[in-house]
Amino acid sequence: MKRKLSKMLEKVSELCEDEKYTQALKYYENILRIESDNIAAIIDYGVTLQNLGLYRQALEMYDKALTIQPKNLYALINKGSVLHTLQKYSEAISCYNIVQNLDKKNTMAIAYKGLSVGEMGNIPLAIKYFKKALSIDNDYELAQISLDTAKRIMKSH
Repeated sequence: MKRKLSKMLEKVSELCEDEKYTQALKYYENILRIESDNIAAIIDYGVTLQNLGLYRQALEMYDKALTIQPKNLYALINKGSVLHTLQKYSEAISCYNIVQNLDKKNTMAIAYKGLSVGEMGNIPLAIKYFKKALSIDNDYELAQISLDTAKRIMKSH
């Protein structure tokens, strides 16, 4: 059974790399029938749903993962990302805050928090978060692009 599961996980990874998300969903469903508490599969299933624009279902997967592992950073960040997409910025920030409490130097959570804060209209604070992420990882492209964009917005106002 483990060997079959391993092969399925390998195949679903290839499908996602090839952006064949609809096919990948079927594999995740089968994987989760075999091993319903496989955290990585639950989260990756959520990511695949998110890639297909199925945000509410993705949110359900992240919540399921967090029920099993409440401090899972990937589930928290991805849940925040979906909430951000659904324009639930305060809820997204809550997810990023939990990640930061668990891992102070998680640049993704810091930058994503900046994006949500910026969407809420607080560009100066967003800039602080982008700079903080870059102070930890000066090659973090998302933070740099976001910082540049935020600075342009500040200049135009």
